[in-house]
Amino acid sequence: MAGAKKQNTETFGMYAQPIFTTSFQGLTITRDEFIVEVAINRPDARNALSPTLMAELIEVARALRLTPEIRAVILRGGPEFFSAGADLGNFKDRMASDAGLMALREAVMSGPDLCRAWEEIEAVTIAAIEGFCIGGGCALAVACDFRIMAEGSYMRLPEVPLGINMSWRSIPRITSLIGPARAKRFIIFGQKADAATCLDWGFADELAPKGEAHLIARAWADRLADLPPLPVRMTKEAVNMAAGANHLATSFMDRDQYLLASRSEDFREGVSAFLEKRKPVFKGN
Repeated sequence: MAGAKKQNTETFGMYAQPIFTTSFQGLTITRDEFIVEVAINRPDARNALSPTLMAELIEVARALRLTPEIRAVILRGGPEFFSAGADLGNFKDRMASDAGLMALREAVMSGPDLCRAWEEIEAVTIAAIEGFCIGGGCALAVACDFRIMAEGSYMRLPEVPLGINMSWRSIPRITSLIGPARAKRFIIFGQKADAATCLDWGFADELAPKGEAHLIARAWADRLADLPPLPVRMTKEAVNMAAGANHLATSFMDRDQYLLASRSEDFREGVSAFLEKRKPVFKGN
């Protein structure tokens, strides 16, 4: 490992970022010299991405971007799940509120902001995935540079079967990783893609034995910490620009599409059927 263990009570970097001396409700942050580990820690909610947790993840990502001595960042969940995604109840309540479209449009920007903030970290980012990685959790993992998945883990996007589109500007990232046909299959059907399938498709970069995704991610981070940081960062930026040059142009309206779909009868039916554990009946309304 690179250097002695240093906890998140230390102030990082020339910018003296206060983020690393902050106590978070849903995150645990540790540092080991050039490597930072960010653990999502809401086990009672299956690491669901609440508005508070999303704000914390954005805050941490933006601070990490301004910490030049960090060379690798590991993002992980718990031993049984990475994240259950956004809280359906929270978003259902939001859409049922009396807030105007401008306020709602601003509110649903948190998902795209979250993924963009993690994508823009200049250090290399590695998602370590155990158990399920669903919806917004999957979008967040795809915004990282690499994904290590443990045996028994899986990714899934349930949005379309619930009656809404997949947003968070994640469709271009998914398409770049696995190609258009597989992206359509994965997103439209909303079915699980297990760890072996994710490796075959290009979602995952290495499989780990169950319970060891974090250890493999740490081995990757240690290798990155031993490389010269400047060309690594420049290479990451060059590859991202080459692969994602048209990403914004093809996804800039997906939050407006989400707002439209979330006001449909089909969305209300999809959520009700999910909560009532029955098959939905969609009518195209």
